[in-house]
Amino acid sequence: MSRVGKMPIAVPQGIDVAISAETITVKGKEGTLVRPLNPLVTIKNEGGKLMFAPANDSAAADAMSGTMRALVNNMVAGVGKGFEKKLTLVGVGFRAQAQGAKLNLQIGFSHPVVKDMPAGVKVACPTQTEIVISGADRQAVGQVAAEVRAFRPPEPYKGKGIRYANERVVLKETKKK
Repeated sequence: MSRVGKMPIAVPQGIDVAISAETITVKGKEGTLVRPLNPLVTIKNEGGKLMFAPANDSAAADAMSGTMRALVNNMVAGVGKGFEKKLTLVGVGFRAQAQGAKLNLQIGFSHPVVKDMPAGVKVACPTQTEIVISGADRQAVGQVAAEVRAFRPPEPYKGKGIRYANERVVLKETKKK
């Protein structure tokens, strides 16, 4: 059996978990997340701990039990404290500003780039060169951060572009005469 799938998930106080026939719903202070259940995995709520087990002896059910456990663990952590990704703009004249559910970027193009945030994802700009994307759904936060970074990924010669806060860009040496 999957090592990850064997570990139970402790549900903290203030988080409600509802398991129905087709979905699992997790509610907390950061919001509500719903995920469809996989028929290869059985989930039991035993005294504030979620237990995952494969429904049969197949390798797919074994693998899916660990996958579902990791996904539900991210749901519990997300509605409890949330997830965030930090991005940094590197380049002369590169600026970002958050306006409600929109992110306005001036990143060296002839026009400003506007990114609309999906439901459940918030954006903030503490300074003009920092972007903080946060929300309860880990996958949605990571996807939005990747889409923002894709507007102008860091280039290899000067390092200009949008990068993750902890990302290290290896610069190439320029061509010699």
